[in-house]
Amino acid sequence: MAAAARARVAHLLGQLQRASCQCPTHSHTYSQAPGLSPSGKTTDYAFEMAVSNIRYGAGVTKEVGMDLQNMGAKNVCLMTDKNLSQLPPVQAVMDSLVKNGIRFQVYDNVRVEPTDTSFKEAIEFAKKGAFDAYVAVGGGSTMDTCKAANLYASSPHSDFLDYVNAPIGKGKPVSVPLKPLIAVPTTTGTGSETTGVAVFDYQHLKVKTGIASRAIKPTLGLIDPLHTLHMPERLVANSGFDVLCHALESYTALPYHMRSPCPSNPIMRPAYQGSNPISDLWAVHALRIVAKYMKRAVRNPDDLEARSHMHLASAFAGIGFGNAGVHLCHGMSYPISGLVKTYKAKDYNVDHPLVPHGLSVVLTAPAVFTFTAQMFPERHLETAEILGADICNARTQDAGSVLADTLRKFLFDLDVDDGLAAVGYTKADIPALVKGTLPQERVTKLAPRPQSEEDLSALFEASMKLY
Repeated sequence: MAAAARARVAHLLGQLQRASCQCPTHSHTYSQAPGLSPSGKTTDYAFEMAVSNIRYGAGVTKEVGMDLQNMGAKNVCLMTDKNLSQLPPVQAVMDSLVKNGIRFQVYDNVRVEPTDTSFKEAIEFAKKGAFDAYVAVGGGSTMDTCKAANLYASSPHSDFLDYVNAPIGKGKPVSVPLKPLIAVPTTTGTGSETTGVAVFDYQHLKVKTGIASRAIKPTLGLIDPLHTLHMPERLVANSGFDVLCHALESYTALPYHMRSPCPSNPIMRPAYQGSNPISDLWAVHALRIVAKYMKRAVRNPDDLEARSHMHLASAFAGIGFGNAGVHLCHGMSYPISGLVKTYKAKDYNVDHPLVPHGLSVVLTAPAVFTFTAQMFPERHLETAEILGADICNARTQDAGSVLADTLRKFLFDLDVDDGLAAVGYTKADIPALVKGTLPQERVTKLAPRPQSEEDLSALFEASMKLY
C-alpha cells in the first residue's frame, strides 16, 4: 500500500511539473547548478534578505515619540536638512518627541547630495552628542547621512575609509553594534528607509561611492504619505525615476548564483547580491505602481492616492534593490552627479550645482537596457510591457530597443531633459565620466553583461541625447 501511495505522489508531482508555467519569466531560464558559473568559477549559492521594519499610514509620524520611549531612548539626534526643518514633516516629529518627553537635539546641516565632508560634519556632531537613538527626517540624503553618523559614532576609532566600499575605501564588514535609527522618508524615491546603503560624493575623486552593510539599515521606517504633499513637481519626478531604475536594475541584475566570489564567511556576503526570487517580486510590484501612478503623482500635487502609492513603491523597490542591488544606470550616474558643472535642477532649493540623483540615473537608462538586453531578454520585454509596450509581436533580439523606446516615451511625457548634453556634458567629458564609473565595481559587476571601457564610452555617448 505504501509503495502504491508513493507511486501516486510521484505521478501527481510529475503532472504538476508538466502543467506549470514554462514561460521564460516563470521558468527562470537563467537557472543553473548552484555554485557554478558558466566559466566554472566558484560563485555564490545563497542569498539573504535583510530589510528594516516598516510601518505605513497617513499620520503615522505622530507615533515616533512613543517608539523612542518604547526603546528607552534618553538622548536623541533628529537629523534633517535646512529646507525641511521649516516644513510640516519635521514639525510633526518634534511635536511627537516633545509630547512623549523625549530629549533631542536637531542637526539640520545635511547636504542635499551629501559629500564626504558633509558626512564627516554630521559624524562629528553625532560623536559629540553621545546619542542613544537617531531619527532621520527627509529624503535619501538625510537618511544616508544619519546612517553614516550612527555608524562612525558607534565605531569612533575607525578611519572614515574603513567602511567605504572598495576599491575607493577598505570595505570592512561592520561588526560593532549601532544605535536604533528611525527613518521618516519625505520623498518617493530612494527607499533608503529599507536599505543598508549610504551614498555620498567623494570629492577627492569627484565620484559617488558609499557604505553598504546590512548593519546600518534603519531599525524602523515610518512611511507617512502625508509628507509627500509638500514635494514640488520635479522632486516627485526625479525621485520617481530612482524608483523606476531601482526596480529595472534589480530585476535585470546578474542572478545571485552567478555572482562571484562565494563568501568565505556569511558576514562577507555583500548587501547587493544579485537578482533573486524574493527581490524579483518587490521589483516587479514597484514597477507596476510606477506605471500606474507616477505620472499622476508628478502632475497633480494634491493627488494623495497617487503620491501615497509612489511612497510605497519607493519602499517596495528598496526592499528589492537593497538585497539584489543595482547595476549600470547607478554605476554611471555617480560621475554624472559628481562632475556636475553649472546645472541646477528646477525645484531644488540648493546653493550648489546639482544633477539630482534620480535624474542622473535615468538619463542613461535607454542606452543601458539596450546594451544589457541580450542577457535575459525576456525580463527586458516583461518590464517594457509593464510600462505600457505592446510586445505581442516583439522578438527577443528586439528586447533592448523595445524597452529603450518605452523608456524614452515615458521620460518625454514627463518633460525630462534631453540627455546628458542638456545637463551640461559634451563628448569631451566622456573619458572623465568613464573614469568615474570604473571604481563603481560594487554595482557595475552586477550588470548581466560585462562591459569594457569602450562599452562605457559608447553608452555615455548614446546618452548625450534621448529623443
